[in-house]
Amino acid sequence: MQANYPSAPQPNSLPKLNTVTLPELYDTVYRPSLTLIEDFLYSGVYLFVGPPKIGKSFFMAQLAYHVATGTKLWNFDVKQMEVLYLSLEDDMPRLQKRFARMFGVDTNANLHLCTNSNSLSRGLEKQLDVFLQEHPGTKLVIIDTLQKIRELSSSSYSYSYSQDYLIISKLKEIAARHNICLIVVHHTRKMEADDRFEMISGTNGLLGAADGAMVLQKKNRTDLNATLSIVGREQQDQALALEFTPQTCTWKLLKAHKELWQEPKDPQLEQIAGFINSDNPYWSGTATQLLAELSITDVKPNVYTRQLNVKADKLYNNYGIFYKSQKDHHGRLIRLRKLEPQTA
Repeated sequence: MQANYPSAPQPNSLPKLNTVTLPELYDTVYRPSLTLIEDFLYSGVYLFVGPPKIGKSFFMAQLAYHVATGTKLWNFDVKQMEVLYLSLEDDMPRLQKRFARMFGVDTNANLHLCTNSNSLSRGLEKQLDVFLQEHPGTKLVIIDTLQKIRELSSSSYSYSYSQDYLIISKLKEIAARHNICLIVVHHTRKMEADDRFEMISGTNGLLGAADGAMVLQKKNRTDLNATLSIVGREQQDQALALEFTPQTCTWKLLKAHKELWQEPKDPQLEQIAGFINSDNPYWSGTATQLLAELSITDVKPNVYTRQLNVKADKLYNNYGIFYKSQKDHHGRLIRLRKLEPQTA
């Protein structure tokens, strides 16, 4: 008797793959990734991990305050943005005392604090969407902690790789939709490991899905010194030696364990930065016209446009120049605009 196997799906019943050709890829200007803290923090989803009671919440409060005020974090340049800090293991009286002890009572309305939210499966995504639509200047969201926004299944007290990967992927969708940095505070596991990042509690699905991670560790719990190890897709790997100051409950930088490699200045972007400035903050025209303005004769207009398309995020983050290239009935038009310092 012949077995009846299900027939293969017909081609027209399958969802189409969304593809682009290589020329289409280079002809597209994608939204620039956002730099919040130079060489330290970018748009995307990051894990901030450490043992319980090591000072993670003090670090998050310090990070939130520096971004909200736009003041340097140690030797790192910070861009001023609004911040949403979901401190879900605290209450408002505790936060009041914490921030007053750390920074005094000088106020800044860029920092929004919350101690209660829904879990991710029960409405947090909608809550974040509504808040970010109402406060579009918010570019940093801190969730302290991961455990507070997810629930265990009723039949298990452990997470699978797919569950861990899924929750970070959902947060990445939110971060990408609003072009924000989203930091999730989490714990390390008790078992030691040679690789600091293997000490993240849970499965490799968390780190595998995230855009980066920071691990805060001490040799002994009573030590004031700690090491902050950082990995990410947008920044170089680094390790920072930190010291906790009990009087103010803030962390200070002692040294970087290695100097970061500094990318040399791009002559092409330097030319544009010299052309678009406070005296000439806006320009619009074709690539041919822009090449003539810059006295460049050794690059074809279509090649020049594609090169700028690729470098749009550097032009935005490093020089505060917004770049746009699109086709209209006159052909492909380039627009360059110098942004105000507080919005760059």
